[in-house]
Amino acid sequence: MIALPWPYLALLTLGYGLALSYGQLGAQTLIALALLTVSGFAVVQNKSHLLRYAGHALFVLLALALALHWLPGFHNGRAITPTRLTPDAVPFSMYFNLDKPLIGFWLLLVCPWIAPRFAWRVSLGATAMGLALAAIAALGGAMLLGMIAWAPKWPHQSTLWLLNNLLLVTLVEEALFRGYIQGGLSRKFKLLPHGQSIALVLASILFGLAHAPAGWQWMLLAGLAGVGYGLAYRFGGLGAAIATHFGLNVLHFLFFTYPMLAP
Repeated sequence: MIALPWPYLALLTLGYGLALSYGQLGAQTLIALALLTVSGFAVVQNKSHLLRYAGHALFVLLALALALHWLPGFHNGRAITPTRLTPDAVPFSMYFNLDKPLIGFWLLLVCPWIAPRFAWRVSLGATAMGLALAAIAALGGAMLLGMIAWAPKWPHQSTLWLLNNLLLVTLVEEALFRGYIQGGLSRKFKLLPHGQSIALVLASILFGLAHAPAGWQWMLLAGLAGVGYGLAYRFGGLGAAIATHFGLNVLHFLFFTYPMLAP
């Protein structure tokens, strides 16, 4: 039996506690929790492959609904009111989400294989490689497209942003896209030539598509950044992917226009 990834669960729990201090849960959240529990038991049971696949399918649907804030009962608190972090930026606001982190809890509890163990030196090297590639591709691409500019800063909202981005955004997204999707596909494609590379590319494409509502530019840049995160995951595990993703977001937030230049 694979041990639960307690460090990631502890970080996610810390972030969820912070989110609860800004928002609240209604009684209707029991519906989402019940469905997540049902899907979890369906996945971990060993008697029926069909039931296991049904559990994964139910989880994917629930993950989509949670990420898009479709399920009732989650009253996410706004931590940052709309403000321009630099005079040339579009207004930025931020909520502490209570629904989306449930995706991370489910993955870490039901699919602990998403967090394989790597030596810290290996993970550190994978993070450095992934972050360098992601920064060149995503931040460099954003500058070439005229979406961001050099704008070093330390806004007074920085601490809240850092906590939210690490504990409730990056950790959850990497658990889903790199751990569950890339890791799961890698397990399925392990007998195929270049199976791990195919899994990495497919996960990166899906990560890009998840950013489609923001426009084709962000979809493209997210897909390119996803390759860097995917390489970090492949060679350094979930911790390396989280560190790479968070590192890129920090570089964007602190040193460039955030979230983007105003028209």
